[in-house]
Amino acid sequence: MLSFTSGGTRIAVEWFAAGGGPAAPALLLLHGADGLSFAEGYRLAARTFAAAGYPVGFVHYLDRTGDRRVAYSRLRQDFPLWAGTVRDAVGWLARQPGVDAQRIGLVGVSLGAALAFETAASLAGIRAIVDYFGPLPEGLAARRPRLPPTLILHGARDPIVPVAQAHAIARLLAEQGTPHEIRIYPDQGHALVGAAQFDAAARVRRFLQRHLSGA
Repeated sequence: MLSFTSGGTRIAVEWFAAGGGPAAPALLLLHGADGLSFAEGYRLAARTFAAAGYPVGFVHYLDRTGDRRVAYSRLRQDFPLWAGTVRDAVGWLARQPGVDAQRIGLVGVSLGAALAFETAASLAGIRAIVDYFGPLPEGLAARRPRLPPTLILHGARDPIVPVAQAHAIARLLAEQGTPHEIRIYPDQGHALVGAAQFDAAARVRRFLQRHLSGA
C-alpha cells in the first residue's frame, strides 16, 4: 500500500503496476460512495487495466474525511475536500516511475465519476474520463468547463443516479465539440451485470486505446 498527503491527511493508494518498458499512460480508479465495501470488484478492474498496460492507482479518497462510506448528510461539504484529494492524486500519479505524466486518465464509478469531472474541469492535462453511472457535479454545467474525451456508461433503470444525468453530460460534451461516446443499457440499474458488463469492458478498452494509448 502506498500513500500521499492531501490536506494534511495520509491518503492510501493501492498500486497496480503494469509491465516494464517505456513510460505508459496511467489511470486513477475512483470508487463510489460505497467506499471499499466492494473493494475486490475495484481491485479486479485495476488488475485488468494493469494487465492491458495501464498502471493504476486505486485511491482511497475517503481517507481525507476519515470515512469508510460516504456520510450523505455531509456530502456537499465533503465533496470539495475529496475533489482536492483527487487533484493531489493526479499529481502523485504523474510522479510515479513508469508513468507518462502527459497521458493520465480517470475511471470513476458513481460519486467517483462526479469527482473525475470536477477534477478534469479544474486541472489541465487529464486526457480521458470513463464515467460509470456518474452525475454531473452541482454547478459544473454552468461553469462550461472544457472536459476531455469521455465514455459514458449508464443503466436506464438506475434508481440512484437517474439516466438523465448521462444525457446531460453528453449534451455538455456535444456543445463543446468534445469527443465522447455514450451507451445506455436498457435493462441495467446502478451496476452492470451479465452481457452488459462484458460489453462495457470492451468499450472501455477501445476508448482508452483511442484516447489514451494512441495519444
